[in-house]
Amino acid sequence: MILQKKLEQIGQQARIASNTLRSMSRGVKDAALIHAAQALRNNKTELQIENAKDLEAGRSKGLSNAMLDRLELTDKRITAMAEGLDVIAALPDPVGDITEQYIHPNGLRIARLRQPLGVVGIIYESRPNVTADAAALCLKSGNATILRGGSEAIHSNLAIAKIFSKAVMEAGVSEHALQIITTTDRAAVGEMLKLERYIDVIIPRGGKNLIARIYDESRIPVVAHLDGICHTYIHEDADATMAKRIAVNAKLQRPGVCNTMETLLIHEAGAPLLLPDIAKELTEGGCELRGCERTCQLINCNPATETDWTTEYLDKILSIRVVSSFEEAVCHINEYGSHHSDAIITESYNAAERFLDEVDSASVYVNASTRFTDGFEFGLGAEIGISTSKLHCRGPMALEGLTSLKYIVHGTGQIRE
Repeated sequence: MILQKKLEQIGQQARIASNTLRSMSRGVKDAALIHAAQALRNNKTELQIENAKDLEAGRSKGLSNAMLDRLELTDKRITAMAEGLDVIAALPDPVGDITEQYIHPNGLRIARLRQPLGVVGIIYESRPNVTADAAALCLKSGNATILRGGSEAIHSNLAIAKIFSKAVMEAGVSEHALQIITTTDRAAVGEMLKLERYIDVIIPRGGKNLIARIYDESRIPVVAHLDGICHTYIHEDADATMAKRIAVNAKLQRPGVCNTMETLLIHEAGAPLLLPDIAKELTEGGCELRGCERTCQLINCNPATETDWTTEYLDKILSIRVVSSFEEAVCHINEYGSHHSDAIITESYNAAERFLDEVDSASVYVNASTRFTDGFEFGLGAEIGISTSKLHCRGPMALEGLTSLKYIVHGTGQIRE
């Protein structure tokens, strides 16, 4: 009962704050974000002290190196987090943008413009930089935010939220524009999902179990950031040097994030020549390989199971499948993938265009690494997440994705006959 009342209070405060944020000028919002960015830089030591507590707890719980990497706040990452806020401040404000306008035959002037969603609830795991990214994007788009991070990053998340909130308050923003749930009690998620009177949308970022629970329990519309089972398909005419370079980057550049390649598909025509060389570099990089029967005949690897094709490893583990055709590769991606990010390596214009058309994913690449699926890399500033939903928004969800459309109608006395 105490937890329920506390969550209701947070929801009420967020709703009140959202009413002031809705009409807040861009100048105030941008100044607040710039001030918050500098506050993160100025408090780097405090952030790393709190982050060290999470890292120590993570090691004691046996978290993988990849998961610990997701947790760590290095000097470079804190600087990048602050720079992300500066970038968001410099982006155009979507609130009030008129997306379409026309005059009805009866003289009514009808327009559609962008408005904030209202109160955005974000439930996420692991990466503490999400706290700053989400808070900044919601503020810029005129939304109040309620954050519930994972227990593994609790100290880091609370420290970031404290610094951000203090800074934006000093710049004239409501103290309740950003609120973070401080308890690690799992029951808080359930209570948060009942706040349909106050929260307009829930955005989850995390593993399958978290997403499944939110879909099952939420009374609030959900825009899902599902797991990233991303593929790279090496077509029969692929350039060998390019194929190896992209495949190795897609898997090893940062294994513990959602846009990392989890399955490599390779056409049987090129597999005998290309696969041993790619496998050698992946293995030297510490990657465990799991392959289909044909893969195991070409390289030294562990046999892949049916479960491997639907597993987001978030680690230096890769499943590999040799396919007999372009069609087989596309069918595999659409059946086993999570509709996040998938790539083809090819010299064929027709194969590239077919891949772009037939693969049903939020981001589809030709001759590039899936690691680019990222709000910052796409020029959107930061992102709330990579939406794999088909309603409202899809792909990197940034400022525009945090708004909805509103019709405004000007008349001169028209009535409906």
